[in-house]
Amino acid sequence: MSQAVVVIGGGTLTQRALDAVRPEATVIAADSGLDHAVAAGLRPHVLVGDFDSISAAGRMWAYAHELEIHEHPVDKDLTDAELAIRRALDVPDLRQLLVIGGLDDPADQRFDHLLGMLLALGHPLLAGVGSVKAVLADTQFQMMHPGKHTVLDLEAGQTFSLLALHGPCRGVTVNGARWPLANATLDGTEARGVSNEGTERTEVQVESGVLTVVIP
Repeated sequence: MSQAVVVIGGGTLTQRALDAVRPEATVIAADSGLDHAVAAGLRPHVLVGDFDSISAAGRMWAYAHELEIHEHPVDKDLTDAELAIRRALDVPDLRQLLVIGGLDDPADQRFDHLLGMLLALGHPLLAGVGSVKAVLADTQFQMMHPGKHTVLDLEAGQTFSLLALHGPCRGVTVNGARWPLANATLDGTEARGVSNEGTERTEVQVESGVLTVVIP
């Protein structure tokens, strides 16, 4: 049986993020993501990170509920979210990976962490996973690895954008959109794919490169 895994990062979880979580999914919390998961009524199965931001109550909750715990040093090459994603890859027959997190006080936002998360979802190790998505605050992201085809879950007129965040994307085809594309190339230095609109059935395909689909 294929598996769905949810990785929970920092920030208060929105309803849109919670609605994306499948009930049967394995839940992996990255550091303080455990506090936000528990506050939202989710029960993590695994806790990963250097534990520099999780609350003392959260750590006690993890021990009391006998979570699988992986503690790492603060000085490390991978972020807590990356470590959680690597742990997700150990789940047998992983087919759906979802990363959720929130954005709280704008003064405390770490856009470097946000960008790092999006870059991590384009790692080649995830190329074999059927679905790689993130819901961060109220924005949905979908990473389309090379050779992927998807039908976007959009209403007619709903906005979506295509970005080549990980480098050039070739063979980009979009059907069922206000501005279709046919075997196009999108580069990481252009915003040509921003603010398109879906119609009745919006399909996207990419032949090479990692294409990021953004649904605000």
